[in-house]
Parts: sequence; structure tokens; C-alpha cells
Amino acid sequence: MQRIVSASSSRDFLWHPCFTERVNRQLLCCLLLAVVAAACSGSSDEAVGITAPDGFEVAVWATGFDGPTQMVLADNGDLIIAELNGTENDATGRILRVAADDHDSRVVLQDGLNKPTGIAITGDRLWIMEQRRLVVTTLDPGDDLEVVADELAFNGRSEGTLTRTDDDRLLYDTSGSKRGPDRVDGSGTLFAIEHASAGPSEPVVIATGFKHAYAHLVDPDGQLWSIEMTDGNFDGTRASDELVSVDVGDDAGWPQCVEDNRPVVEYGGTTELCATAPGSHALFGFGAAPTSIVLAPWDDEVFVVTLWLSSQVVTVPRTPPVGGPHEPALFLEGIESPQHLLVVGDLLLVSDHDTGQIFAVSH
Repeated sequence: MQRIVSASSSRDFLWHPCFTERVNRQLLCCLLLAVVAAACSGSSDEAVGITAPDGFEVAVWATGFDGPTQMVLADNGDLIIAELNGTENDATGRILRVAADDHDSRVVLQDGLNKPTGIAITGDRLWIMEQRRLVVTTLDPGDDLEVVADELAFNGRSEGTLTRTDDDRLLYDTSGSKRGPDRVDGSGTLFAIEHASAGPSEPVVIATGFKHAYAHLVDPDGQLWSIEMTDGNFDGTRASDELVSVDVGDDAGWPQCVEDNRPVVEYGGTTELCATAPGSHALFGFGAAPTSIVLAPWDDEVFVVTLWLSSQVVTVPRTPPVGGPHEPALFLEGIESPQHLLVVGDLLLVSDHDTGQIFAVSH
């Protein structure tokens, strides 16, 4: 049975300043930053056609990937990256290890995966989210996969990314599916696996009522945030994708409630019902498809978000909006399908799902 985390434990899964691995990771990031900076100044090419604000530089960090989805860092600074390695339904996805000091040096850790959209590392374990199952293995090439959760509810296409929090929880979502006005049981839900470095355990429910909470983060104040792909028509009108803050036990309301607590009458939504759902911190527009969110390495009061279908990377203030949701500001333009973001020291890495490139943004 899945269980709901009690309100009294709502901060248990959030970042903790005394987490034992934090210092080690900070030292590692500094080391990797030096390696990446050297690579960017030596062999990387200028990113042609990508515009950025004054004071920012964009360089090509690596190329040659095939439908990259999520990327994370290994303890030694290597980049671990998931890619579709074919079309969306070929089930030929794989996980690559890219050497920190040689971006052309790549080792296949896993292949034959069904649409891997998420990866995370906890201790010596590598977690992978496939189309509708969560598996775990090691960082040794070709090691066996252990199925953690199978036949997950989903939207007919895929689940989202994986997020490891500083207190060693692993966050994942099941994309939303409905029958008539009702959400399918187990779909549209944000889960956490506690003590993930120790291995699989029974997931706990963090929040429900999402169409697709594709990516998440926890800010320095311990607040959980999620981007939401709303998708579809509601009362004959399309709904905007959004950024919301999430507390344990929240119900975001989909499909009865969409974009900034708008009731969907055709599915039984009411003003009273939707008033209890978290409001939109920012709206991204119809079909923008936000796929990744980080805090900017140059300012932790600023979110950076990739909009996959809009071909944009935007920024959003972390401060509470006044008089309505924030309107995102354009940050990068010219990346075909910006997919995932990864902060490495003072650098921001951005992957392009369409061209298979990874760009490094410096300030």
C-alpha cells in the first residue's frame, strides 16, 4: 500500500544543510568546474544561432547524442546521460557515461531501454525511469536491472524525470490519465522513495492531481516546486502549462482544475474546489512543454526552465508573484528542443533533444 506523508513530516523530504554528502559534492563540483572550464576554453565551439542576454556566453560542450533526455553527475565528475537512441517508441534507449575530461569518451552503461526519460544517482545506485516502470541498477556497464515499480499509470506516452533531494529521497511522477471526468487511480501523482541510497522501498505519495509534473526541485528554503504540462482542451479552451509550489498532501486538481485554479465545468470543477489547489507561480503558455527546472547558478532567486515545444529557455523569479502569476522572461533562444538543465559549479548545461548537442552557459 502507498501511504501519504503526514503534514508533520512535510519538511522531512526537503533539503537539509547538514546532509553528510553535501561537502563532498561541493568539492567535486569545484573540481568538475575546472575541468569543464578548461574544455570550454580549449576545444568547444561557439554556439551558432543561440541568443543570450548581455553578459552570458554559450558554447558547445558536447555533441553526437541521440534524443538526450536527463543528465546527472557521477561522483567523479563524469556526466551520466539518458537518450532515446532512436525514435520515441523504438525501445532502444540507453544510458551513457561521458568522461569529465574527454567529452568524446563515452561508455554505454545500459541499452535496450524503453523510452528512458529520467535518471538519478544515489550512492552506488543508478535509477532509471522508463516509459512506465522504475528500475535500479549500478554504474557498472551492463549490470542487471531490478524493477522497483512496473505498470505505472501514465498518459500513454511516458513518465517524467527523476529528482534526488539532499535528504536522500528520490522523487518521480506518474503522468495523468483520465476516464471521463475522473483521474485514473495512481496517475497524476508525485511520489518519493525514502533513503534511496539504501535501495528500493515502498514509495510514499507527496501530492496528486497533476496532468504531468515532469520535473521538480527543492529550493534553499526547503520548498518543493514542480513544472506542470497541462495539455488538452478544458471547456473548449486550452490550458497553459505552469510552475507551482507543492506541499505534502496537495491536490493540484487536474482535470477539474487547470492553470491558476481555473474550474473546468465539464469535468465537475467548481470555484470552491479549485481554490484549494496550489496556484500558478508562473504560466508558460499553451503547449509550451516545460521539461526541466533549476535555480540559476548566478542567482538562486531565479528559476531557469526549458520549454521544449516553444524552443526557449526562460527565467522566472522565485519571489512570490503579485497580482497574478509571473510572466517568464526569455533567456535563451535558438535551441531547437531544449530538454534538460544541469548546474555544474558556475556553469549551466543545456541539452538539445533535437540536435543531440549539449551547451554550456557561463556568466
